[in-house]
Amino acid sequence: MAIAGGVNKMAGQISLLGLLLVVCGSVFTAETDIQAQAKLTELWEPVPLVVTPGIDGAPPSDAIVLFDGSTLEEWQAVNGGGAKWLIDGDGALTVAGGARDIRTKREFSDIQLHIEWRTPARVVGDGQGRGNSGVFLMARYELQVLDSYDNPTYANGQAASIYKQHIPLVNAARKPGAWQIYDILFTAPRFASTGRVSQPAIVTVLHNGVLVQNHVSIQGPTSFIGLPVYAPHGKAPIQLQDHGNPVSYRNIWVREL
Repeated sequence: MAIAGGVNKMAGQISLLGLLLVVCGSVFTAETDIQAQAKLTELWEPVPLVVTPGIDGAPPSDAIVLFDGSTLEEWQAVNGGGAKWLIDGDGALTVAGGARDIRTKREFSDIQLHIEWRTPARVVGDGQGRGNSGVFLMARYELQVLDSYDNPTYANGQAASIYKQHIPLVNAARKPGAWQIYDILFTAPRFASTGRVSQPAIVTVLHNGVLVQNHVSIQGPTSFIGLPVYAPHGKAPIQLQDHGNPVSYRNIWVREL
């Protein structure tokens, strides 16, 4: 009887061990199956290029520096020839009255653009006559530059507006004389073979780190009078406006997307 009891006990232990092996095997199989299913949605290529971010507004490693405070070699006058704006000892680029707009020698399409600007500390004029300039994407689509600190004007013409098209979500303007920042994401318009616009230009803008234009559709080239109308075009320069006010710029860089 003692032998039989021992055999039965051993058989029970073997059965329990078998059950544990089955359970463990099932768990292992289930885990393996989960891992296999998870791998079905893993993408290993393409591997993103490594870009070293800049610090405190400095350009990232893949940026094209358009103005670093020392030279205008990336710029030209809108009507050709050298850019005649002024560079001061602090590395600021300032509109020289009567020198007209300047534009980049390079042409761009979809971009990320960083640009810093400053209206004069001494307030002269009001409304559209106070610290007026502009950043023209593809030399056509204007992001307004204006002293909009306690300076009433029409809302789709204040700082950070897409001029005469989109009012900024908020007024994030700093005081006159303070440096301000635009960070811009721009997608160029696409045109069908017929010349008609198949996808309008899209722009997102942060003004001093605050979202002011949220993926808005540009309706066509900037127009002072009348409604904007698209015309087909390819790559084009970035253009800065001479509106007669001594607005300054610095730290301009762009990434092609």
